[in-house]
Amino acid sequence: MHILIIGAGGMIGRKLAAELARTGSLGGRKIDRMTLADVTKPLIPTGDISAVESIAADISAPGAATDLAARRADVIFHLAAIVSGEAERDFEKGYRINLDGTRLLFEAIRLEGAGQKYVPRLVFTSSVAVYGAPLPDPIPDDYILAPLTSYGTQKAISELLLADYSRRGFLDGVGIRLPTIVIRPGAPNAAASGFFSGILREPLAGQRSVLPVKETVKHWLASPRSAVAFLIHAATLDTSPLGARRTLNMPGVAATVSDQLAALRRVAGAEAEALIDRRPDTAIEAIIAGWPKSFSPEQASSLGFVAESTVDELIEVYLTDDAPKLAPDRQP
Repeated sequence: MHILIIGAGGMIGRKLAAELARTGSLGGRKIDRMTLADVTKPLIPTGDISAVESIAADISAPGAATDLAARRADVIFHLAAIVSGEAERDFEKGYRINLDGTRLLFEAIRLEGAGQKYVPRLVFTSSVAVYGAPLPDPIPDDYILAPLTSYGTQKAISELLLADYSRRGFLDGVGIRLPTIVIRPGAPNAAASGFFSGILREPLAGQRSVLPVKETVKHWLASPRSAVAFLIHAATLDTSPLGARRTLNMPGVAATVSDQLAALRRVAGAEAEALIDRRPDTAIEAIIAGWPKSFSPEQASSLGFVAESTVDELIEVYLTDDAPKLAPDRQP
């Protein structure tokens, strides 16, 4: 079995690669080879896979997608994207990477398989940003896609391409609409949703953080650990129950910012919350206002996808998986 992870240098990509390397298998099958690709060469994790290659590849660049498809991986994880805030600020870059890169990849796979019976399982990471206000709370699985950001639009179009290329038998696609991932380890990124992690991660480390929205803002959250589990489950899923609709809403935690702060106080005390600076940001508020608050992910749940159920669990996962990397005097 050959696994290809595109976007393997990102946080989720690194964790996915590490987990697959640790187990050395996927769906009960031994992984013989793994290729990790990103715009800069990803780190190679230690583990039980005999052959792991790291390559630099930008799927939106001429020939890059063709080179990746020619490797004929059995399972392809397509995680490569620029995040929501950056896609909104840089219109051309967002469409070039998030949409054009995806189309080039799908088309390269189609051409690689023409007459050669190559139909890989392709797991695509979409986003809850494909929905836009006005929205019901919770959102059912069959609700219309009407994004209000360029990032959401790019992901929604890619979902349609995934469904069509799967319908035509060029690939066997599964799309997963990831909740906002909390708590993300490491430094803040350019995502408009980044503060959902920041208001927990930085105070837990004894550092100041900025809250740009009201405490009444409600959103759909899941941990990095759950995101990796979603991807692995999607890679081994029987796709016949999906029919023509190939993208699923993932389970998660529906929480307000106030819920997050309450959980922070329970774990680290009022002094941790005092490290949060409330600075309204109208641009971020406008983006978040059009995003979903919660979901009723009945189909994904029936197919075996699971996630956390409280913010306290999200914090516990972070403290177990990532916070021990902090300096001892920074531990909560």
